[in-house]
Amino acid sequence: QVQLVESGGGLVQAGGSLRLSCAASGRTFSSYAMGWFRQAPGKEHEFVAAISWSGGNTYFADSVKGRFTISRDNAKNTVSLQMNSLKPEDTAVYYCAARDDMTTSWGAGLRDKYDNWGQGTQVTVSS
Repeated sequence: QVQLVESGGGLVQAGGSLRLSCAASGRTFSSYAMGWFRQAPGKEHEFVAAISWSGGNTYFADSVKGRFTISRDNAKNTVSLQMNSLKPEDTAVYYCAARDDMTTSWGAGLRDKYDNWGQGTQVTVSS
């Protein structure tokens, strides 16, 4: 098990950028596949991005492809989500998630494949 804490959310104007970070506790962070999901008011959780344990494979929702990037630093037990060209429809609570999995086929976009979740950080994009 890992404990996850997100940070970096806030209020930004459309077209702006934010960088979310997720800090993980535990010695085996490097064996975890990591994902970001978001939930807008009144909507279901939506997959945003994911990265494999080594960082060698990344996955993105079509809605953020080309605007968001995901990276990880296994030495620092962190995963980051760089969000550029933000749109009002990106407004949501963003959650970091982890799965103890060293494959590249864990089901990156599937919420129920992740076993550990952070508390979330609010991102608000004004028009």
